[in-house]
Amino acid sequence: MKNFIEPIEKLVEEFSCLPGVGKKTAMRYAYKIINMNEDAVADFANAMLQAKQKVRFCEICGNWTDSKICSVCSHGNQKIVCVVAEPKDILSLEKVKDFDGTYHVLHGLLDPLNGKGPDDINIKGLLKRIQDYKVQEVIMATSPTVEGEATAMYVASLLKPLNVKVTRIAQGVSLGTDLEYVDEVTLSRAIEDRKEL
Repeated sequence: MKNFIEPIEKLVEEFSCLPGVGKKTAMRYAYKIINMNEDAVADFANAMLQAKQKVRFCEICGNWTDSKICSVCSHGNQKIVCVVAEPKDILSLEKVKDFDGTYHVLHGLLDPLNGKGPDDINIKGLLKRIQDYKVQEVIMATSPTVEGEATAMYVASLLKPLNVKVTRIAQGVSLGTDLEYVDEVTLSRAIEDRKEL
């Protein structure tokens, strides 16, 4: 005997495919949909369909956009490019509001153990951008994981001969963190990346 009737089971199954959504959350989502009126469900479904049909990659940076070129590339300083792994990383960096450059999305990181090499991420697009826009500085803002570090180092090795300044976002102790809870690698990086006061 099934736990759910088939339409609910299918809905729970679809919601469970989303990242970070387990069975319990998927069930709550499914029940929420069932309890909505038909117009609200149609609006919800239409919003998903419209997003799928209209959202594409920016032709310059690879960020999500609903036009050929995203708003950041339209108005930002093309001489400074911040390289990120995924479009969602741009949202985090844009919250800071201190960056006046543009971004470049790699759509992944180097990960040889899982078969992801330089041709599998958007490095060629970055190299073309550097030539087309005469980029002066590239800021590597990949995560401080093994893959993020390897990607940053690899991209830096490609860009140094092109006389482009390559920098890395600072890493270390988070604001409000007690030192006794910080691991050795993070502390080492924090000391290495220290700044004069």
